[in-house]
Amino acid sequence: MSDAGFEFIPGRAALLISFPHSGVGIPEDIRRRLTPAALALPDTDWHVPLLYDFYRELGASVIIARHSRYVVDLNRPPDGAPLYPGQTETSLCPVRTFADEPIYRPGQAPGADEIQERIRVHWNPYHLKLAEVVETIRNHHGHCVLWDAHSIKSAVPAFFDGRLPDLNVGTADGASCSRSLSECVTRGLSAQTRFSSILNGRFKGGYITRHYGDPARGVNAIQLEIAQRAYMSEAAPQRFDPGTASHLKAVLHPLLAAVLKA
Repeated sequence: MSDAGFEFIPGRAALLISFPHSGVGIPEDIRRRLTPAALALPDTDWHVPLLYDFYRELGASVIIARHSRYVVDLNRPPDGAPLYPGQTETSLCPVRTFADEPIYRPGQAPGADEIQERIRVHWNPYHLKLAEVVETIRNHHGHCVLWDAHSIKSAVPAFFDGRLPDLNVGTADGASCSRSLSECVTRGLSAQTRFSSILNGRFKGGYITRHYGDPARGVNAIQLEIAQRAYMSEAAPQRFDPGTASHLKAVLHPLLAAVLKA
């Protein structure tokens, strides 16, 4: 456990699962400045840790953010550089929701100094821990698999046309992960027919995947962006659907088990 805005649970295997967007915490000094639309936290990666509750059986370590991405986006570079130049994307401290509604009341958006303070208080501790655990696992096992776990609504017109495939694997176009491990993932997803999937489509992996993935050093980073229709009700109040989710878990569990053996 930690007071730094995340929960860390150590494991015994060479797998670390990161949940940077599942948090719903908002410090009070920020909360009172948010719009009603933002207070509903519509852009949360709802219930994603529940999908991976088999992590104990795999012996995986997990790190789970407690704060909302509206406080600071842990999957964006600290300098705010774009991940997808020329395409719409969210910022380090977003000011508009995915539906293009204002997050802050008029005149209440964070300025440059506040953004730097949020990086210091919230962004840095998560990444210091992430880097520490990656190196600990790599030193102990000789390699580390960093699995960055995300979800998003199936349709977000600001980011992509139509409906997103169910399972969106990102390896930074192969830069963050070895070819053999990438092929292991695609084989596992191709072996089932319930969920559609794509490799390096609209979502190729965010900052975490791109920054930490270093196959030459034995660190393979993979992002999985899941369309929320695959396991929950996307309309508020965003309820987890155990029945639907059980089918998805039946894909994810053996997939990560295979990744560990690859």
